[in-house]
Amino acid sequence: MKSLAGTLGVLALAALALYAALLALLWWKQEALLFHPQPLPANYRLATEPDVHEEQVQVPGATLSVLHLRLREPRGVVFFLHGNAGNLAGWFTETALYRQAGYDLVMPDYRGYGKSTGRIDGPGQLRQDVRAAWDSVAPRYAGKRVVLYGRSLGTGLAADLAEQLTNEGRPPDLTVLASPYSSLRELAAEAYPWVPGGLLRYPLDTGRHLPKLRGRVLLVHGGQDSLIGVHHSQRLLRAAPSARLLVVAGAGHNDLHLFPQYRAALLETLGSL
Repeated sequence: MKSLAGTLGVLALAALALYAALLALLWWKQEALLFHPQPLPANYRLATEPDVHEEQVQVPGATLSVLHLRLREPRGVVFFLHGNAGNLAGWFTETALYRQAGYDLVMPDYRGYGKSTGRIDGPGQLRQDVRAAWDSVAPRYAGKRVVLYGRSLGTGLAADLAEQLTNEGRPPDLTVLASPYSSLRELAAEAYPWVPGGLLRYPLDTGRHLPKLRGRVLLVHGGQDSLIGVHHSQRLLRAAPSARLLVVAGAGHNDLHLFPQYRAALLETLGSL
């Protein structure tokens, strides 16, 4: 019996050590789990339409690549923060919709994505980069409509920026959150219930930002989204009852923008500002 108890004790200690090592690995390497950038060569041509301009924003230790649809007389601007994979070559594809709405479109790539240099190494750095990209274009749109748009990963960043601008007395006219999570910590807990919530260095708590916003909020979610369930948008709606929630029947996570209901709702909302 003593031998069996000793063996079980050794196995328990080994399992505990393995668990601790796995948590330490997740702490130090979580950027590899959260962010899936696809780099592009420096000479890759991103801007292929005459009214789309490729720009750069200098941030500490890196250069951000930005695409900017510039119309002759825009009603305003949509500042778009994309999801956690790919780059601008795959994300900057809906220019016809924004031309129809009469809005410029500004979209940055995060560090390491596309032609942006450097790499993401902390939440504060990511937050500051988003703000730097916005500040680089904001003066052009003084007196015009401002729309902050976040998709998937970008929803928490867009809500954070919207709160910053609200606190500074310059709230966006509209914040659009497509396929949002209530918080990245809650999303991670659903996928990895065995991982302590405090381990996540990127909480991105969308639900904490929403009640503090002024201006309109539109939540859009695919009814068949298997990556971020529609219940996340429903939680956000409870946090900000004045927001509007559109659930697009049949849409998943990656094809939401292809559905006519989504496109019609976005055009109608932009047109009503």
